[in-house]
Amino acid sequence: MFPYSTARWALVVCLLLTGWAAAQDDPTASKRKPGQVPEQVSPEGAAYLQRLMKNAPFGSEQFDFEGLRKGMGTRRPISVDGVQTRVTKIDEIPAEWVLAPGADPAVRLLYLHGGGFVSGSGGFYLPLAAHISSAAKCAVLLVDYRLAPEHRFPAGLDDCVSAHDWLCSHGPDGSAPARATFVAGDSAGGNLTLATLLALRDRKRQLPQGVISISPAADLTLASKSLKTVHDPIISAKTMPIFRDHYLGDQKPANPLASPVFGDYRGLPPLLIQAGEREMLRDDSVRVADKAKSDGIDVKLEIWPGMFHVFQSHDPLLPEGKEAVDHIAQFIQALTPAK
Repeated sequence: MFPYSTARWALVVCLLLTGWAAAQDDPTASKRKPGQVPEQVSPEGAAYLQRLMKNAPFGSEQFDFEGLRKGMGTRRPISVDGVQTRVTKIDEIPAEWVLAPGADPAVRLLYLHGGGFVSGSGGFYLPLAAHISSAAKCAVLLVDYRLAPEHRFPAGLDDCVSAHDWLCSHGPDGSAPARATFVAGDSAGGNLTLATLLALRDRKRQLPQGVISISPAADLTLASKSLKTVHDPIISAKTMPIFRDHYLGDQKPANPLASPVFGDYRGLPPLLIQAGEREMLRDDSVRVADKAKSDGIDVKLEIWPGMFHVFQSHDPLLPEGKEAVDHIAQFIQALTPAK
C-alpha cells in the first residue's frame, strides 16, 4: 500500500539482495502442514526487519503526497521467467493481464493495488502478480481504479466492481467465460477487495469463488488497537487520517463499504486474510476475520511472525513471502472447479 520514495525503495531492494545470497530453506518447513504459518520468523526475515527498523516510516515526519504517487507509479520489472503481459481497458479503466507459463486463462484473479486510495498502479505490482500467476497457474488482472482525492469514495470501488463483472466474461485472449474468478488486494486494495465482495453481493452480481485480502486497511474509523501499539517500519499511523480524509471527504467512515470490518459477510465465499505481526493494520485483519467468522463464513487468518506491511510484495521474495504466495496459490487451487 505505502511505498518508500524511489531512493528508499532502491535501498529496500538492495537490502533484500544482500540477504538473499545467504537464504536457505526453513528446516522446520517439512514438519508443518501445508498452508500452516511458521511459528517463528526466518533468519533472513529477522535480519531484514532489523534493517527496516533503523529507518523512519513513511509519513512519520511529513506526508510527501507527490513522492508517494511518483514512487508507486513506477513500473517494476518482472523477475519470473516467461511471464507475458497484455494491456487492456475496461471501458475507461486501464488494466493489464499478467500470465505466467502454464497459467490457465480461464482461472482469473482480479488484483487491486495498494497506495492509500490516493496512489499506486498496476505497474508497481507486476512482480507480485507474476509470482501469484506462476504459483497459482491463474491469469492475474491488474486494474488502475480511480484515485482520491480527485475521485473520492465510492468511485474506486465502483471501478473494482465493474472490473470483476468484466473479468467474468473476458480473459487474456478476449471474450470467454471464466471457469473461476477471485479477487485479491493489499492494504487500501485489501479494503477494496473486501468492499468489492460486499458490493457484488448487495448489487446481485456474480460472486468470485474466493477472496484474498492482504494487510487490509479495513477500519477507517481507525479504532484498531494496533494503530497505537505497533511500531510499523513501513508506514506511520500519522498518515491514516490523511489517507482517510482524502478518500472519504465528508462521508461517514463507518459505512461498511468504506470500512469492511463493519460488513455483513453472510452468504459470501471463503476468505483468506494475510497480515504481518509487525504492522499497524494487523488488528484490522483480526477484526475482519472475527466478524466474517461470526457471520458463518469460511475464513483463514494468517498473521505472519516478524513480518511487516505487505511483505509479499518485496521482490525477490523473503522465505515468508514465498510461503505466503504459495498459500494464496493453494487457496485458489482448492476453490477452482475441476474442468
